[in-house]
Amino acid sequence: MADVLSAIREYNVNKKDIEERNGLVIFGDKAWQKTAKTNYVQYGTGKESVAKEYYTVDCILFLLKNVHLPHAMYVRQAAQGNVPVVRRPDRRDLLAYLNAETTTSGSIDKSAPLEIPISAPKLVPVPPTKRPAEESDDLEKKRQKFEEEKVQRDKERFAAKLDGAKSALSAPVPAAGAEKSTISTMLTMEQIAAMKAKRLATKRTTIKASDDEPSAFEQRSFVDAELAVSRDIISKERLWRTRVTILQSNGKLFAQNIFGILASLKAREEGKHSTVPSTHTSVSQSSTAKSNQPPTYNRYEQESFKQKEETDEFRIDVTKTFQGSSLKSVTEGVSTGRRPVEQPNRQTPRPISDARPPPSNKRTSRTPIIIIPASTTSLIQMINAKDILQDLKYVSAEQKRKEGVKRDNEVLIQRKRDDVTIPYRVIDNPMKLAHTDWDRVVAVFVQGPAWQFKAWPLSNPVEIFTKMKGFYLQLKDMPPDPNIKKWDVKVLMLDRNRRHLDRAQLQNFWEVLDRFVIKHKPNLRA
Repeated sequence: MADVLSAIREYNVNKKDIEERNGLVIFGDKAWQKTAKTNYVQYGTGKESVAKEYYTVDCILFLLKNVHLPHAMYVRQAAQGNVPVVRRPDRRDLLAYLNAETTTSGSIDKSAPLEIPISAPKLVPVPPTKRPAEESDDLEKKRQKFEEEKVQRDKERFAAKLDGAKSALSAPVPAAGAEKSTISTMLTMEQIAAMKAKRLATKRTTIKASDDEPSAFEQRSFVDAELAVSRDIISKERLWRTRVTILQSNGKLFAQNIFGILASLKAREEGKHSTVPSTHTSVSQSSTAKSNQPPTYNRYEQESFKQKEETDEFRIDVTKTFQGSSLKSVTEGVSTGRRPVEQPNRQTPRPISDARPPPSNKRTSRTPIIIIPASTTSLIQMINAKDILQDLKYVSAEQKRKEGVKRDNEVLIQRKRDDVTIPYRVIDNPMKLAHTDWDRVVAVFVQGPAWQFKAWPLSNPVEIFTKMKGFYLQLKDMPPDPNIKKWDVKVLMLDRNRRHLDRAQLQNFWEVLDRFVIKHKPNLRA
């Protein structure tokens, strides 16, 4: 077993169980990581500058576990388990190799770097489990032993207390004369009596601490725990509010505000506007204040400042005009002229057509359009149209899909003729074309059934093939559709296997199309 793929094959053929533990796949005394790569190349990689990708160990093991499922169900299960999927083209070949139906496979890369195995971890022996009866007996023995030790400690503590009391009682009593000799020499009798009374008072108010009482640290921890619980409870509390509690506010006086509003409403209904005098007084005050202030500059009242400066004492009205007056009236001072009344600047209404912007002279496209069938059974499709029309070589649509080529909504063909490149637009959905785009359709590839022209502007095939040239792509060993013989279409016969004959037939397509475009649609590029 030089590599992990050979190990999986050997265990699968011999029906041995493959052990998976702690992200490892164990084969006897060797083990590999689940994410370790095998030397089996994935389909579609390693070609056309695409790096090689290899299947992992867990990917192959998941396939062996779910080999009985259809491929679609297997893919769904792998996606749910976040496991890489074995692609459909590799499935049959990989299973044939793992089941020893074939000795080797073309997808096995012998030059690929192999994952180095590691030694399989050994299982730690688990002690045998005891029966419930044995466990209960052990617990009972431990409990009895703990109780005996506790009783023994209590006995020893009680004996130590008794020994201390006996030693205190058996201590020799000092002579009366000796005690008096030490205390009476230093203190008086009144001081000794005061000390005794103070000691008795202190003894009455003091409680002897027992051994069972909690220490200060335990009391503090208990208080902290109580505070934490109380804080949690208080944070969850909510104030109970009713229609009465909401009206009880210390910051606002609702009665004063509401009564003021009601009084103003009542005065308004009775016609008493108490605010008018105050308004007049404020206006008069503001007018007097304005009269006392010096005049300020105003850009809209220039005449009030310039009148005295311009006319001085001659009382000349600079706003009058002498248009329409005689010379006598001017010299005698009779003002017959009138100041012309300024007429509002009324613009004559313009027609709506003048208000709209002129239509833009958009340049119409001259690119020819080729329509192909949208069916997946057609020989020419969007996925291989560029190979057929531009490269002049037939490549089946199935082969293009296996190569991983994606289908485009439309393709632009660049056709070279006489050192000139002419673009052709290829589509398979004519419903997207505008009404003006149908004039640029020069060719259509038919499949046979008449429903291909459903919903076209011209539904009659006879009229269609007068506006655009029809073509039919056919293999030699396939019978044509019966409608092809009725329609005016050009049949392009291709050989199934000899690809070197494709260029001549497809070159004939361009020659026929060029003649049609020059004759019927000379305004397009050709």
